Amino acid sequence: MKRIVFIAFLLLGAWLAEAQVNDTSDVYMGYVQDGDTIIFKNLKEIPVFPGREFKNNRQYRRYTRYIRKVKKVYPLAVEARELLKEYEPEYNALETRKEQRRLMKQLEKELLDKHKDELKKWSISDGRILLKLINRETERTAYSLIKDFRGGFSATFWQGIAKLFRNDLKAGYDPDEEDQVLEEIVTLIELGYY
Repeated sequence: MKRIVFIAFLLLGAWLAEAQVNDTSDVYMGYVQDGDTIIFKNLKEIPVFPGREFKNNRQYRRYTRYIRKVKKVYPLAVEARELLKEYEPEYNALETRKEQRRLMKQLEKELLDKHKDELKKWSISDGRILLKLINRETERTAYSLIKDFRGGFSATFWQGIAKLFRNDLKAGYDPDEEDQVLEEIVTLIELGYY
């Protein structure tokens, strides 16, 4: 037992000693004023959020479950943003509506082949979070995206289906009020905390 504790202390000491090594590769600008050197250095932005206080264990579990759902859904919203950047100019460059429909059908088939099994396991709340995050990433509602790429009839049809499941494709993203917790979680994911 004493050996294990001794080895653990050695490893901890080695790790702490390595953490103390200064990085001297950065060069900073500065100036000397009255014998003091003032250095300019760009610091990484640190977001500050209000502390989360939970009245009971149930609220804490709901919050951690929400974090897990956002972490699961967020990569698809980022993928949607990237696909929109990639395909929107190509879509708008096509001359006929038939070519545009063919492109959308091809893209839809590729996405379904890639994500169909994963999406089958999702809950309605996962879909609601995805709609919010797509709006956040693309700065357009899901309804307007469907209307632009598939037409008004299709957008109205899918809005009706969403309403059956208590969702709204026209719902916007409000990071200051309604979606404040979601914005906090996504920011922390982007910074690598989650």
